[in-house]
Amino acid sequence: MVELTKKDILRKLISCIDLTTLSNKDNQDSVQELIDKANQGHDGIHPAAVCTFSNLGHFVKGQLNPSIKAAVVGSSFPTSQTLSSAKIAEAKLIAETGIDELDIVINRGDAIAGNFSNISNEINEIRAAIGTLHLKVILETGELQDERLIKKTAQIAIDAGADFIKTSTGKTEIGATPAAVGWMCEIIHNHYTKTGIKIGIKPSGGIRSFEDAILYFNLVGEILGAEWQNPQLFRIGASSLYDTLIEAYQKC
Repeated sequence: MVELTKKDILRKLISCIDLTTLSNKDNQDSVQELIDKANQGHDGIHPAAVCTFSNLGHFVKGQLNPSIKAAVVGSSFPTSQTLSSAKIAEAKLIAETGIDELDIVINRGDAIAGNFSNISNEINEIRAAIGTLHLKVILETGELQDERLIKKTAQIAIDAGADFIKTSTGKTEIGATPAAVGWMCEIIHNHYTKTGIKIGIKPSGGIRSFEDAILYFNLVGEILGAEWQNPQLFRIGASSLYDTLIEAYQKC
């Protein structure tokens, strides 16, 4: 096996970034800067996706390099505290905007209360509403904390149709942690062993340095294997990290 150099790893990490802006002040002008950054790339490398609020998704999709996915957040992001019917209707409307990927978040209140059927039913209904659109399900692991709950909700999300499971909205005090990502990877590994179906993993929340990023890149490789270390199965949700990785790449 050929050992990857730091520059090789940085290229991979940059290509796995979901370049994200979820500011309350976002508008077409501010998002345009992110689109331009993504389209420009660096040394032929581009981020995996640009992720924004759903009202900006069509605008983003229309201007992105076709190799970059347009992703949006939904499901009453970031709380998920609204009517299930509203979340399902929103997902259908989002799918009609022509974007590529939808990131939704589970209701942590339901998880903590043990109302797992509510979570499963919502994800199933959203999956049906968006058709073949790529679906990422956020567990908000920092609010679940408990290993049992994180593994349980990860399995529910996968069984209900998630293409990716994701740690955090980035809107809570605790984002991604190695423990949570490790537990999620275990569930993905078990699912793959049983079904042969590969589910993606997206650490997100508080990942700001090369050291943070390589920690999760290596963790995924150790548990799931090198075949997961690509944008089809591994993403990092981040904003400032993208520039940090490019700066590190330039110094190699």
